[in-house]
Amino acid sequence: MNKKLTALFSKTTKKEILAVLIFYALFSVLYYTVLFWNRNYEGKLGLADFLDARDFWFSSGFVYFFNFIAFVLIWALINYFLKHKSIAFKIIIVFILIPLVTLFFRKIRYEFHDFYSLSRLTGSGEVWDLYIPSLFLMFQFGCYFAYTYFIETQKKLQLENELREAALKSELAAIKAQLNPHFLYNVFNTISASIPSENEKTRHMIAQLSDLFRYQLKASQEDFVTLREELDFVTNYLQLEKARFEDRLEIEIQVEEKLYSEKIPPMLLQPIVENAIKHGLASVIKGGKISLSIYKENHKIHFIISDTGIGVADKTKLLQKGIGLTNTQLRLEKIYGSNLEFSQNTPSGLQVKFSI
Repeated sequence: MNKKLTALFSKTTKKEILAVLIFYALFSVLYYTVLFWNRNYEGKLGLADFLDARDFWFSSGFVYFFNFIAFVLIWALINYFLKHKSIAFKIIIVFILIPLVTLFFRKIRYEFHDFYSLSRLTGSGEVWDLYIPSLFLMFQFGCYFAYTYFIETQKKLQLENELREAALKSELAAIKAQLNPHFLYNVFNTISASIPSENEKTRHMIAQLSDLFRYQLKASQEDFVTLREELDFVTNYLQLEKARFEDRLEIEIQVEEKLYSEKIPPMLLQPIVENAIKHGLASVIKGGKISLSIYKENHKIHFIISDTGIGVADKTKLLQKGIGLTNTQLRLEKIYGSNLEFSQNTPSGLQVKFSI
């Protein structure tokens, strides 16, 4: 709880704190001026008396000191306990709390003033020490809600502009992404057709590579594909890697048959598998094993990608090494509010988990 409160206050800028302090200082002086004017109803006191009336300075200062404490308490309440509530609900709660909190602090302040023989309103005038501070706090929270609405509106406008610019860049990138795989896909088919039939293994590898580029072209055009399509793509990729590693690479894929028709974002698994081979298994002389397990539980699809490679000592830096895992993490956050989870695999290597 202390950490959450510290984070809450840390979001307040120095300019905002300074503005509140100036706000209170000005109204404190104004309140003192009213008290002094009320005392000087015969007009016998001058500027020197105005500046030298220490008890009045203390009186007005303490009024707004307690007002400030009341403001901070109510502000912390609505931003800590009611942060997920609507603005309308917060306003209602604030306007209910203000007179109650003001009455409570007025009682404490009167005890303090009487103990130190400081000037304060008495008799029927005491009602003004309830009415004016309440009105002041309502005015202040009105300014606060207006300011908050203005800041949120500015952030939304900035976000809309950034999204509009990102959408334009994404559209241009998608056009480029379509051209390159399409061109390479056709080139690979031409090369495959020119290879003699006795080099069947080479022709098969080129066909697999061609399928990879064809899938990449589809991924640039569609937001979701079936799990079967994604797994076919990953399998082709792994088979090409196995042609390079030969017996040093072992592949294991476990998926429930009923999940093949589930829709997932394209190119979601390949960056994780590629990272496992490149950073986990490539430097191991005896090679290792890549395991992919997919299952559904509690209405979510769970993915586990494991390797028996060298592992990673500092897993907090995994998302800083390249764009593959970083982009996958960002996509999971934006689409599902999910995250990549990294842990030590048994007996060695790295295990990556996520759910959608």
